[in-house]
Amino acid sequence: MKLIENIGKGVFDLYRNIVDILALFFTTIWWIVTGPFKGKFPSRTSVFQQMVFVGVQSVVIVFFISLFTGIVIAMQSAYQLKQLGAAIYVAPMVSVSMARELGPVFTALIVAGRVGSAIAAELGTMKVSEQIEALETLALDPVRFLVIPRFLALLIMMPCLTIISDVVGMAGGSIVGIFSLDLNIYRYMTFSFDMMTWKDIWTGLIKSSVFGITIAMVSCYVGLNTRGGAEGVGKSTTMSVVISFILIVLFDCLITGLFYFSNI
Repeated sequence: MKLIENIGKGVFDLYRNIVDILALFFTTIWWIVTGPFKGKFPSRTSVFQQMVFVGVQSVVIVFFISLFTGIVIAMQSAYQLKQLGAAIYVAPMVSVSMARELGPVFTALIVAGRVGSAIAAELGTMKVSEQIEALETLALDPVRFLVIPRFLALLIMMPCLTIISDVVGMAGGSIVGIFSLDLNIYRYMTFSFDMMTWKDIWTGLIKSSVFGITIAMVSCYVGLNTRGGAEGVGKSTTMSVVISFILIVLFDCLITGLFYFSNI
């Protein structure tokens, strides 16, 4: 009976958290749509500050991760394709893999670990120090002041970081193609783009936008519901990263399946 009770409690808690996250999401969308008309929209400065934190300050780590990922994909695929006399196909394999899958997913994981954890820790600290309650006492909606700037920053900057990741990953693959496979740089890049379609690009951008929304909602929700002082902040930070990682992979699978089976 105790086992059944624990399972039921876990299912109920999961259902409640999902409902609460969706409620936070729709509240955020409502403020974004109606806020400008009511004169209650976050200042541009706060949004731009979050965009710098989310995007500009993440470029370096995204650059190096994507560069090494492109190099590894090229080396692993070249090992097999050279045996078939098709080494030139390393180029489209790297470009399509980065654009459709690895670019958006790796960028999202990087941002979830760096930005999502920081958002959860910042909002969690504000929650346990009663700064959130102070805003509510002043009749200031925490969603409008705290969630919307982070939501917009992630929604805007995630596709930008993904494009950077795609380009750098292709450049990493070209290093292997030029110096190891003796391919001409012009031929390598031409073959990469000839085999790539617009669907490959916008599929990755759609994924990155969904991942950005996911990271924003999870980290803000966990941060705003932090309990237990400094220890609770640490737990919330860890929880936001773990949940974001799981949901990123889950949504990646769902979106990929949607495009695969629907032939969009």
